Amino acid sequence: MIGRRRLIKGASMAAMAAAISGVSVRLSEAQQVPNSSGTEPAKLKAPVGACDCHHHIYDAARFPPPPPGARNIQNARVEEFRLLQRRIGTSRDVVVTPAAYITDNRVTLDAIAQLGANARGVAVVRPTVTDAELKVLADGGIRGIRFALGDPANSVTSIDMIEPLSKRVNALGWHVQINMDAEQIVKAQDLWNRLPSAIVFDHMGHVPQPQGLSHPVFDVVRRLVDKGRTWVKLSVTYDNTKDGPPGYADVTKVAQTYIKAAPERMVWGSNWPHPNETSKPDDAVLFDLMSQWAPDEAIRNRILVANPEALYGFAKTT
Repeated sequence: MIGRRRLIKGASMAAMAAAISGVSVRLSEAQQVPNSSGTEPAKLKAPVGACDCHHHIYDAARFPPPPPGARNIQNARVEEFRLLQRRIGTSRDVVVTPAAYITDNRVTLDAIAQLGANARGVAVVRPTVTDAELKVLADGGIRGIRFALGDPANSVTSIDMIEPLSKRVNALGWHVQINMDAEQIVKAQDLWNRLPSAIVFDHMGHVPQPQGLSHPVFDVVRRLVDKGRTWVKLSVTYDNTKDGPPGYADVTKVAQTYIKAAPERMVWGSNWPHPNETSKPDDAVLFDLMSQWAPDEAIRNRILVANPEALYGFAKTT
């Protein structure tokens, strides 16, 4: 009888924890997920409140990308993203407006609304955005703005927009998210030191291989992280790895070095639906890399749970 009571009590506590986090009491399961290879669940058990801090949603039927012929990713709606969550075990997420939507953030706001209190977003805006429009974004769960400037000829924003917009969104408690190649980041290092808002560098700052940690971009980002207001998204960038799957040994070395230096300024992201890849990676394998990147469970849970709570304003887990 005592054993049964303990079992019931344990199940009740698990159910309560899941209810608080807003997820079902369901373990990761084998699942075919669009825009992801493989079907097996992640081996790493995600802690309650684990956050995927970087993914996109495309919903061309309801929100057609603005330019005629703009790139669209099929089967990358909220419905498909929920399948990914079930497969890897995450329960919180940050939706980032894809480049195809230019500055139309409706698809992101809609996704946040569908996903509920466990979702936040990062928008794309230009300096012409009004204060009223920024308020609508804030009320809809946006917590940062992104500048994707890898190819300036095809970018919807420009580097000269970063500083004035950083000043405006800093008043909202938002950050600026930077997706630029390594040489661009190094060249603009004076700019990063001037920005008033927090900074988040996508994809580990795009540290290139085979140079890896010897490339100047790593030192630039590290110095900014040390100042306490810069964050790094730990995510595999497929164009910045020579070793590739399943171990991504070169990327793993970069991630481990970042984490050792400043675990309190790291967050993790899947980059689903991997818009630049025709051959989609295995997202369970990508999530399992966290076991190598952060072998210590307490540090790993900090990266997956506590850091996103601080950066994006999620409720603290108990």
